[in-house]
Amino acid sequence: MPWVRALLHGQQVYARAKPDGTLLVQGNRVDVCYTPNTSRLYKARSTNLVREEPPTVLPDETCAPRPDSAARLKNAAVRAISKKPMQSTAIPKAPKDAIIAYADGACSGNPGPAGLGIVVIDATTKTEISEHLGQGTNNIAELTAIERVLDTVEDTARPLVIHTDSAYAIGVLSKGWKAKANIALIERVRERLVKRPGTTLVHVRGHAGIELNERADELAREAVRTQSSRSERVG
Repeated sequence: MPWVRALLHGQQVYARAKPDGTLLVQGNRVDVCYTPNTSRLYKARSTNLVREEPPTVLPDETCAPRPDSAARLKNAAVRAISKKPMQSTAIPKAPKDAIIAYADGACSGNPGPAGLGIVVIDATTKTEISEHLGQGTNNIAELTAIERVLDTVEDTARPLVIHTDSAYAIGVLSKGWKAKANIALIERVRERLVKRPGTTLVHVRGHAGIELNERADELAREAVRTQSSRSERVG
């Protein structure tokens, strides 16, 4: 099957398509590759893809591996495994009675229109927020999403676990990474976290099928797309 160019979170990719150039969607997912002549394919939500218009239909071999690439990738994988132990992608178990939150940010253009999405689960109550942030960067959106969770969860005595797929946010907020930008925002969130010792930041893999993380991503991108904000509480 052929391919077409598309944007995924602002980055150009090649998406699997039908002969007429429409995306080939299977279970709300589309095969994508980031560079031509690679054997590494990914699954992306169809709603996160923006197809080039008008589409240029590219041949099937666009994302086919070069003759020597399969062996090269296999050797690279063997070397990587031999150098470091495999890391678990399991999400750590949350403390009893913890409030669970997922926070994500999105940006079109980086900088460009930015938005955040959060999902907060407290027992049987779920709160979803999709918020347009105006012009900003992806990192600002990721940090502000975490701050918005702190705004939403008013009970500072309860354990709170915030999940984010932003390694940057985890690094500058909890691992002592030196910030070169967004310093005021980072310091503000750090100070708030210090005052909430029961709060834990957990890094999760993005676009790995983690339901609530995917939902937070959808809410963030909805805010960018509609340039509007909304909040909904159920339960």
